[in-house]
Amino acid sequence: MSQSRYARAWDDLASGLRSWRLAATLGWTDVRLRYRGSVLGPFWLTLSALVMVVSMGVIYARLFHMNLREYLPFLSLSMALWQVGLSSLLLESCTCFIDAEASIHAMKLPFSLQALRLLVRNAIVFAHSIVVPIGVFVIYGVSPGLISLVSLPGLALWMIDGFASCLLLGALCARFRDIPPIMGAFLQIAFYVTPIIWKPSQLSPHQSALLMLNPFYDLLELVRAPIFGTLPSLSVVMISIGLSAFWCVIAFLFFARTRARLAFWV
Repeated sequence: MSQSRYARAWDDLASGLRSWRLAATLGWTDVRLRYRGSVLGPFWLTLSALVMVVSMGVIYARLFHMNLREYLPFLSLSMALWQVGLSSLLLESCTCFIDAEASIHAMKLPFSLQALRLLVRNAIVFAHSIVVPIGVFVIYGVSPGLISLVSLPGLALWMIDGFASCLLLGALCARFRDIPPIMGAFLQIAFYVTPIIWKPSQLSPHQSALLMLNPFYDLLELVRAPIFGTLPSLSVVMISIGLSAFWCVIAFLFFARTRARLAFWV
């Protein structure tokens, strides 16, 4: 029984990946419908991100006694990576299957297709949000160089983790509807204990060592460090890969166990 359950889960994943064109179309349609009737459309995300970065940059640069020329590029990139790359991805993963209730009940599609659909939607939103740090980098003359390409494997790892999050959190939140607000509160705390509006260099050596225990820091630094011209440390790479592997295994096992009941939960 257990073998057939896992086999059906693998078949679902394979079918979802084969239907990537449909997932891309659905994700693009979601973005278009979300901003239907809007003049700027998704570029409202760019404008809101710009206002937030500028206002926070001026305030926190004074509070932390930091040079705005050094602080604003760090803040703009960190906010974009956190808000769209990590926080938004986790929050939307919680409602991945709940939001797709109509299509799940209307036709027989692989559940993993909804996870790919969410990834496409967030990738489009991320493309609009990343315009702000790029503009800040140009204004202040920050040139990452070719070393910034090292961040691409980190972004690929984020996508894999996001896919696993949909399978795990999407199924879990479909069964227990109290989890999304709990996740929102947890991510709010994580925002302040992760170096997003403050720099790791502001910590003492002892505190910096404890920072490695924060999984959000490791995942964030895996992408952010190369863009600022430095390679992520070996410990950051190993912790990120190890956590991602563990997350993916747990997600698959849970998805295989709950897949047959998902349509009834949503």
